[in-house]
Amino acid sequence: MADHVQVVTTVDSEQAAAELARGVVEAHLGACVQVVPIRSFYVWEGAAQDDPEWQLQIKTSATRMEALVEHIKARHSYDVPEIIATPIITGNADYLAWVDQETRPAV
Repeated sequence: MADHVQVVTTVDSEQAAAELARGVVEAHLGACVQVVPIRSFYVWEGAAQDDPEWQLQIKTSATRMEALVEHIKARHSYDVPEIIATPIITGNADYLAWVDQETRPAV
């Protein structure tokens, strides 16, 4: 298993994205969160949807993944929020060390 992951989730407003991103970094569950406006096409409850969303890309350590998922689910407005983790198999060692430092649980 990779030591680091990038977690992706989406929300329905820029304000919700900012609040969730801030909460993630303040709780040391992610070292960095990037917010990107996107347009999503999907089927929900039998109807095709076409909605603006804001995608959060969260860099974190694999050891914080479970706590991050719980944090997102507890604060998310969607019934079934997208929460997908992609392993980071390599990267700038200094950056990944910083991710580890920033995602250490508070003592």
